[in-house]
Parts: sequence; C-alpha cells; structure tokens
Amino acid sequence: MFQDDIFYKGGEHAVLMLPGLSSTPLEMRPVAKALHREGYTVWVPHIEGYGLGGPCSDWRAWIAAARAKYRELRATHAMVSLCGLCIGATLSLAVAEEEPDVTALSLLSVTLVYDGWTIPWYYPLIDLGFHTPLRHYYRYRERAPFGLKNEVLRARVAKSMSLHDASEIGAASLPLAHLYHARRLAAHVRARLARVTADCLVIHAVDDDTSSPHNARIVYDGVSSKVKQKCLLGESYHILTMDNERETVADETRRFFRDAVARRTGAATSETRIISKALLRAKRRQSAA
Repeated sequence: MFQDDIFYKGGEHAVLMLPGLSSTPLEMRPVAKALHREGYTVWVPHIEGYGLGGPCSDWRAWIAAARAKYRELRATHAMVSLCGLCIGATLSLAVAEEEPDVTALSLLSVTLVYDGWTIPWYYPLIDLGFHTPLRHYYRYRERAPFGLKNEVLRARVAKSMSLHDASEIGAASLPLAHLYHARRLAAHVRARLARVTADCLVIHAVDDDTSSPHNARIVYDGVSSKVKQKCLLGESYHILTMDNERETVADETRRFFRDAVARRTGAATSETRIISKALLRAKRRQSAA
C-alpha cells in the first residue's frame, strides 16, 4: 500500500509530484487531491531505488527516473509542472535543470543542506562513512517530531513506525547509502541552479526541523526564474504536505500553478514577490508591543 502510485486523471495540464527520500506517495496525497480538484492530472509515482523499500540506487538513476516520468506526462499533456517535498523538491529542480519546458515548480521544504535542529552533529561525516564498511551497517533512525508539529499526526506516525517500521511519511530509518546519494544530488543541483527558468514557488517552514530556511534562500537567489515567490510558514515543521498548514500549502501551490498556466497562455503578467506569513505575524507583534 505504501508504495502504490497515486494517479488522478484530470485535464490537459498535469503535475508530477515527488515525495521525500525513502518515502511514499501517500505523503503527497493532501496536496495531490487539492490539485486534482483544480482540474489537473496528478501523478505521484513510486521510484524504485529512491522511494520506500528495496535497495538504494544512486542519485543519477533518481534523476533519470524522474525525467522519464516527466516526459511520459509531457507526451500527453499540454503543460507539466512539478511539486516536490524535501529531497523530492531537490529532485524536481534536477528535472527542471534538464527539461526547459517545465511550466512551474512548487518546492516544499527543499533540502540542499541537512541543517535542521534535529540533525545530529556527525551528519557531515556521512561521505566519509560511506567509503568505509560502515555503509553496510549504519542506519539513521527517524525520531520525534518526525517533521510534524501537529501532535496528533506525530503520534499516528510514531505508532505506524513502531508497528511496521514505516509510515505514510516513509521509512523509520534511512540507510547510509540513501543519505550519501542525497548529498551528491544536492551538490549537483546546487551547482546548476542558474539553469532553472521555470516559474518557481518556494515554501518553507521557519522552524523546519530537517532543513532550515537557508535552503529556501539558496534556491530563491540561485534560480534564473523570471517569476519566483517565497512563502515562509510558522505553524509547521518539515512535512508541509501533512502538517498544520497543509491547506495553505495546497492553496498556494494551486494558485501559483494556475497563474503560471495563465502566463503561458497570455492571460496574466509576471510578478515576483516574497510572502512570509510567519514574519508578518512577528512584525505585527513588534508593532503592538
């Protein structure tokens, strides 16, 4: 069940959604449903060697597989956008760097550097460990808060991980190989950000426990997109597609994709803006003090 693709048949505009590393299509379902209600065809595929289950492939294979999924949609739809979470957002950038006809990107908790407040101090040693026998034994164990600020959802995920060693947000532990290839993918994408020209929406939590907003700044400043927007949220952690502000994430993504399609068809003009709900609230509190 965790590994089944999600596919919602809709109109001539499609969205390819990429979950996080060693995760499941279910992680993207709330946003996928919202996009389908907007009329999009939506595909959330399970990618062998990247998603939950089975041995890890390598970062080049991940890009090749994601590009193949994109091209499959592009062959039958007028426009295709991408939406990814965590390393899925990084993988979406990798596709956009190679496929210049991508309509728009929605990058949720994009991760180029694992620098959140739950990441262990020894994480930078991953590359060194991979080139030792440790790569056959070490696994990074997921722990509370599991990327979720919502305590009810967090408890549900914790229970599923204890019973099944996995949940809808992915595996209970990550092999060292997955982490190593995620770092290689991030380095590859970061060096080529200027190749991205698709309209780009970056949504990130101010208190992201896995990747800090620094990642959002790197992407926002690095892409060559004429239309780009940044939205910072204050009531969620890393798994934005399931946490407290999942409806906001879905609404912002739906609106951004709708505007991107309209721009492509000549129905709207381009604009660049930065949205930060969390920072706006902080400024209001300062003004009231």
